[in-house]
Amino acid sequence: MAASARLAELGITLPAVAVPLASYVPAVRTGNLVYTSGQLPTVSGKLTHDGKVGAEVTPEDAKVAARTCALNALAAIDSVVGIDNVTRVVKVVGFVASAPGFTGQPGVVNGASELLGEVFGEAGVHARSAVGVSELPLDAPVEVELIVEVA
Repeated sequence: MAASARLAELGITLPAVAVPLASYVPAVRTGNLVYTSGQLPTVSGKLTHDGKVGAEVTPEDAKVAARTCALNALAAIDSVVGIDNVTRVVKVVGFVASAPGFTGQPGVVNGASELLGEVFGEAGVHARSAVGVSELPLDAPVEVELIVEVA
């Protein structure tokens, strides 16, 4: 099933591409790969959550935020090649702004990974890194970037 049809079946509409915060583009194609810039959990230009996971943001809310980041990354990919041209999700990198002692980064980034599985099925199974960091832009709790293979 095409990714656009699967998104529609799930009741998901890709958002507008997030406006870059600095001097970069949301996604770049090289050969048969598309790399996204790190995507924050923004909706209509505003963060859905802010603060550190394990302090101001619960792990459950951070997981939802990671899903939002992945949707923003898919929108960036769609703007470059069209979402239906994605043949495989290769890699997900998730950065989690973590309060001292918080070690649940993999569970947070599952928000992104699970969405990709819902949309792409077996082609959404990917390699992944989930990294705890002290700060992210705009005090975001999570940031996600993708690498996908395209036709």
